[in-house]
Amino acid sequence: MKIDLLEVRRKTASINQYMESLKQPFREKFFTRKQTYKPKQQTLNELKRFADKYLIIAFSAEWCKDCATHIPVLALISEATGLEVRIFGGLMKDALSNAKKWRIPPSPPEVEIFNVDKIPLIIVAEASGEEVGRIIENPNASTLEEEILKNILNIKSQ
Repeated sequence: MKIDLLEVRRKTASINQYMESLKQPFREKFFTRKQTYKPKQQTLNELKRFADKYLIIAFSAEWCKDCATHIPVLALISEATGLEVRIFGGLMKDALSNAKKWRIPPSPPEVEIFNVDKIPLIIVAEASGEEVGRIIENPNASTLEEEILKNILNIKSQ
């Protein structure tokens, strides 16, 4: 799927803007995770090589436990590598509908465009806008940074 990155940038927050916008008690959980997580330095060094060639797009909600685990790690990855991370935040389940999972608004309409079923949904895209991989809820690799690198390297080897 080709992604309009200009439109994504216009409709999303940077990872730092998103983290700063969080309200308590969620804010504390996200920031505690950011302060306590120790990313694998070797993997971060590898990711630095690709920072200007890829972009991460994530869908998140303050109340989501897996988001509180992985979004702060994305912030660390971004800070350490220069990899741009953009967040569609504010997702809310639609308890009144059997047909739709997300209430729009406050959830962004992009939840339907990107077929978001579970969150966090983390999309790895080339700078050209070509989607190269998705991480749904939790990484398959042992760490999120390794899973992002794996998505990038898989596309490089094809």
